[in-house]
Amino acid sequence: MSVLSIKGLSKSFGKNKVINNISFDVPEGSVFGFIGANGAGKTTTMKMILGLLPADSGEIFVCGEKVSFGATKTNRYIGYLPDVPEFYGYMRPMEYLRLCGELIGLKSDEINDRSAELLKMVGLADVNKKIKGFSRGMKQRLGVAQALINKPKLLICDEPTSALDPMGRKDILDILHEIKGKTTVIFSTHILSDVERICDRLAVLHKSEIVLESTLSDLKLERKSRAIELEFEDEIDSEEVLRVLKDGNLFPKKCEAANVEMSLESLYLEVAK
Repeated sequence: MSVLSIKGLSKSFGKNKVINNISFDVPEGSVFGFIGANGAGKTTTMKMILGLLPADSGEIFVCGEKVSFGATKTNRYIGYLPDVPEFYGYMRPMEYLRLCGELIGLKSDEINDRSAELLKMVGLADVNKKIKGFSRGMKQRLGVAQALINKPKLLICDEPTSALDPMGRKDILDILHEIKGKTTVIFSTHILSDVERICDRLAVLHKSEIVLESTLSDLKLERKSRAIELEFEDEIDSEEVLRVLKDGNLFPKKCEAANVEMSLESLYLEVAK
């Protein structure tokens, strides 16, 4: 069963075609990576899923129900983490989650239990300072807790690891991995290593169109190669490494450098059997 289904979706802003006839499905219980460069249309797509932007054409279904612009009935199935979540800075984490729970109509005991559970999961159980003093990573973790307060069937995360340091990125990815199988997740990113770490499926958005959709396992089988790519600070370093490899005969035994490509700051070695 697909928790999210997008069929023939298109969106333009004036003469600028941002999304052009895209279609994909997000299976229940999966973690789905929505990949694209900055400005590719990922956020626009997510806002249409939430009913915050009208589509020019196409249909979106969440848990089998059609999404309509301005009518947010399907959002009862969704938790949403924007790329830059905003909070009431004078509140503390438990106060903020209590407010979120009250807004969606949870009972007081349920709010307390759910908030405590979520704060523990995101590593903020013992944090009682005001949110205005939070780091970017702490705000992202609180944002995940807020997005999960209603036990959503679909969690939408828009660039959840953007602008975070390596430890902050690891924290967010660990949280998403922990809920894998319990909640279906779709998150947008341009960081391929994040997708490789936790995703089951992915779709690549390029020049307003889906150019690739696949399971991660199938993609690895199709695109695997015996290759190494090294990046350097300048071209001189890459030339020196290539010289040392050649002069020192340091390629793996029974292998040879079948193809060597050099460009500024990089060295690409394709190793053949």
